[in-house]
Amino acid sequence: MVASSVLGFPRIGVNREVKKAVEAYWAGKISADVLTKAAAEVKKTSWISVKAKGVDFVPSGEFSLYDHVLDHSAAFNVIPTRYVGLGLSPLDVYFAMGRGRQSEGVDVPASEMKKWFDSNYHFVVPEFSDETDFKLNFNKAVEEFKEAQAAGVTTRPVVLGPISFLVLGKPSKEAKPGFQPISLLPRLLPVYKTLLADLKVAGAEWVQIDEPVLVLDIAASLGKQFSSAYAELAPVSPKILLTTYFSRLDSNLTYVAKLPVAGLHIDLDRAPGQLDEVIAAVKPTSIILSLGLVSGRNIWKTDFAAAIKFGQKAIDALGQDRVVVATSSSLLHTPVTLASETKLTPEQKDWFSFALEKAGEVATIAAVLSGSQDAKIAAALEENTTSIAKRRSFEANSDDAVRKRVAAVTPEQLERQSPFAVRKEIQAKHLNLPKFPTTTIGSFPQTKEIRQARAKLGKGEITAKEYEEFIKKEVETVVRFQERIGLDLLVHGEPERNDMVQYFGEQLHGFVFTQNAWVQSYGSRYVRPPIIVSDVSRPGPITVKWSSYAQSLTKLPMKGMLTGPVTILNWSFPRADVSRELQSKQLALALRDEVIDLEKAGISAIQVDEPAIREGLPLRRSDWDAYLKWAVDSFKLSTAGVSDQLQTHSHFCYSDFDDIFPSIQRLDADVISIEASKSDMKLLNTFKQYGYSNQIGPGVYDIHSPRVPGSQEIKDRLKSMLDILPDSLLFVNPDCGLKTRGWKETEASLVNLVEGAKWARENYA
Repeated sequence: MVASSVLGFPRIGVNREVKKAVEAYWAGKISADVLTKAAAEVKKTSWISVKAKGVDFVPSGEFSLYDHVLDHSAAFNVIPTRYVGLGLSPLDVYFAMGRGRQSEGVDVPASEMKKWFDSNYHFVVPEFSDETDFKLNFNKAVEEFKEAQAAGVTTRPVVLGPISFLVLGKPSKEAKPGFQPISLLPRLLPVYKTLLADLKVAGAEWVQIDEPVLVLDIAASLGKQFSSAYAELAPVSPKILLTTYFSRLDSNLTYVAKLPVAGLHIDLDRAPGQLDEVIAAVKPTSIILSLGLVSGRNIWKTDFAAAIKFGQKAIDALGQDRVVVATSSSLLHTPVTLASETKLTPEQKDWFSFALEKAGEVATIAAVLSGSQDAKIAAALEENTTSIAKRRSFEANSDDAVRKRVAAVTPEQLERQSPFAVRKEIQAKHLNLPKFPTTTIGSFPQTKEIRQARAKLGKGEITAKEYEEFIKKEVETVVRFQERIGLDLLVHGEPERNDMVQYFGEQLHGFVFTQNAWVQSYGSRYVRPPIIVSDVSRPGPITVKWSSYAQSLTKLPMKGMLTGPVTILNWSFPRADVSRELQSKQLALALRDEVIDLEKAGISAIQVDEPAIREGLPLRRSDWDAYLKWAVDSFKLSTAGVSDQLQTHSHFCYSDFDDIFPSIQRLDADVISIEASKSDMKLLNTFKQYGYSNQIGPGVYDIHSPRVPGSQEIKDRLKSMLDILPDSLLFVNPDCGLKTRGWKETEASLVNLVEGAKWARENYA
């Protein structure tokens, strides 16, 4: 029989119960016990729901109140010294690591976050040094395995693998020069052995050990570490399913096929071409092959016929008992259930499959491959065939005008009129900004009142005119605030926007939207990605009205705010029937029209955010060039249609730029702003190394934490920046937008930011 498997499930709850409980705990409205009970109910519901879909291997241990990597750090005692000895409970230490803490005499910043491979999920980066004291503070895998058993479900526990844990981490500030976290592997393995042995005693037959670094180029140098580690772990462990996802094994397969593991999972959604070589490599062994046939990264209904062909190929080579049908990765990156959507048309709803529906898909595909004669399985197969045919028919329709416009793009349309050095002088005269100009990344706090007004509009409780008057007042409040504290380049605050991607998608042709399709981005921050279903075009201006209104309120320059084409693409669920390049360039042309209209309306600076451009980079270096070519071209296409006096900005967050710096330079934005406050300024050395010549605004404080940075803290950061960067290029701004922050902390932080800029002008004249 072919078994079915889900690698992980969304941990947010059908109605975002975890977000609500966590934020209530932070606000002091509920106790830790109440939070734990809320989490337990979500876990129980997930286990029972997945099992009810007929899935054989139900995951446990991957639930998290904030981040699964942070959970792992807390469990293995990888707790930076700055969080030790503060008199906090273990739960509060955990949250302080994730989001910082500034209360009751405790003032610590949050740990660094990075994107989880090429997804929009953020993980909290572990910090290691020679002083790291590994020990098992708690065995989450065993606890949740027993918790699921008590709920009547026998699960397969999920554990982050030791090598991925170390490779994804970084040296702490206390680490000696040249220290590499992987050197700690011999000291880490005994703790893993204890964890796995305890799982075996608890009755777990299998354990899923995630080693996603195996799809990275760096893993080619880690063969010895993998071999030695799993030789130690396998004898004491339940049967190990070694799990990879998001890309292909490539040459790493040579040593992976020799590891003493009972099963190997591969992602055939993102890397279908690897199946033949993986089958050939594992055929002489006893390794069971888990096939990632149902996508854990998109929301499209699986084409059963195509999936069955892959599965049958594996069965023909290995036999039914050595094949498992699985999700390609954890379903963390998908919404919980399509059942929550009541406003999609029947046609649209028939296209999609969310996490719970995907669990049903793996069970159905496995049943078909097992030769099931169940009438329900036959009906599901027939229904899927009909659904896929209808979707293919819809996809065959295209917008000829949009397709022709993309085809007609010329190299000249990608270039500004003059080089940056010329533009810089023209813009300096036009904008008349002081040295070390201050600005923000765009959004200001989305208050309860703003959310309520938007909800009332949606319910018809207020008129469009009443809502517009409300937004006008909010914009004026933001403008007057910025004038009062002394910011130089203003923004309108974006009170009218629900989300930086959804807002644009709602005003473009080619998108579909959901009510409750929430996906975790980090911590309690969830997003509702739009879905691209057809060719994209702009029927009319999107932001011009509000940017123009804001500019009419002040004599200071106003910065128009747009989300870039690559980010809209990467933070949406894209089409699967056409290339990402085509979708990105369609978006770029729509935004190009918006940029040109903003300049015509009197806006002198426009920020086109691309925080996801690094995130979208393929995981294998051999695939980079093609992606970077169309991604950079898309940005340039969207921004190059303006005069030299228009100052273009772009924003990037949580990105390692070292390997793609030439592409960052090729963007040719007049000013870029980057996350820098939590990465110890290491990014800035990259900019110095490559001789970056355009203007740059490294974030001087972390907006993802509620703590307020002191003015001296900001001055110290500016001094560190000016030790690396020319003072003529530096802008002063936060790390990211202020949407998720409260007004009190926003005002205090920005006042300190302005004070820091004044100090810099006085000391770096």
